[in-house]
Amino acid sequence: MRINFHSMAIFLTLKKYFLYSGGMQAAAAPLLLTDADPAPVDLVQGDSTVPLLLVCEHAGRAVPHALGDLGLAPGVLDSHRGWDIGAEAVARAVAAELGAPLILQRYSRLVIDANRPPYSVEAMPEVSDGAAVPGNRGLSATARTSRIAEIFDPMDRQIARLLDNPPRRAAFSIHSYTPNLSGQVRPWHAGFLSRRSHATAETLRDHIADRRPDLVLAINEPYRIEDATDWFIPVHAEARGLPHCLIEIRNDQIDSAPGAALWAGLLAGAIAHVMESLT
Repeated sequence: MRINFHSMAIFLTLKKYFLYSGGMQAAAAPLLLTDADPAPVDLVQGDSTVPLLLVCEHAGRAVPHALGDLGLAPGVLDSHRGWDIGAEAVARAVAAELGAPLILQRYSRLVIDANRPPYSVEAMPEVSDGAAVPGNRGLSATARTSRIAEIFDPMDRQIARLLDNPPRRAAFSIHSYTPNLSGQVRPWHAGFLSRRSHATAETLRDHIADRRPDLVLAINEPYRIEDATDWFIPVHAEARGLPHCLIEIRNDQIDSAPGAALWAGLLAGAIAHVMESLT
C-alpha cells in the first residue's frame, strides 16, 4: 500500500488542532470578543468569481478589549512583531487591480497568529523577537480556546469557503518582514516561498526581475514553508493541489504609500502572468 505522507501530515496537523482546541468543547468557552471589538475577518470583494484567492494573515494589529494591551512595551504592537507592516496596503491594491477576493485578519499576530498551527507555541508567543508578551504568559486552555474559536477559526472558515466556492485555481498570501531580525541582516527585497509549487514562485520572481533587475529577489528566503510553523499553504493550498506562493516583501520597501503602490503593481502583474500561464 502506498502512503501519501503529505496527506498524513495534514491529517495529523488537523488532529492536533482538534484535540488542542477541545473539539466541540470550544463552543463552551467564555466569549472573548464583544460588540466593542472589530470582527476578526475583513472580506474584500468576497463575491468575486476571479479564480484566485488572496490572503493577508497579518494585516491588522487590533487587540480585544478584554486583553488590554497584552502588557506590551510601547511600540511593540506597531513594530513588525505586532503585524506585517505595509502588507495590507499591498494586498488591497493587488486585489483591486485583479478584481480578486481578499481575506484580511484584523487582529495582531501577538493575540493569535493566523498563519501558525493554532496549537503551536508560536501561535500565541510569550516572546516575539526579544520583546516580552506578558499577556500570553501562562495562558489557560480556556483562554487559548477562546482565541482560536473567535479569531483564528472565522478566518480559517472563510479561506476554505472562498477556495471552494467557486473553486479557485491558485492562492497567494501576502506578508512583509523586517530587514534585521535578531541582528541578522536580510538583504533580499522580497522572497517567494513555496514547498510544492516551485514553478509558481519562480514565475513570480522572474516576472518581477525582468521589470526590476535592480531588486534582490529570492526563492524560500527569509523563511521556508514548514508544517510546524505554517498554516495557509500546507493546510489549504497544498492540500487542494493549488498553484500557490507565500510572498514576503521587506517592510522598508512598503512602509510608505508610494512603496506599497510600486510593489502592488509589480505583484499584480506577476500574479496575472501566473494565471495566464495556467490557462
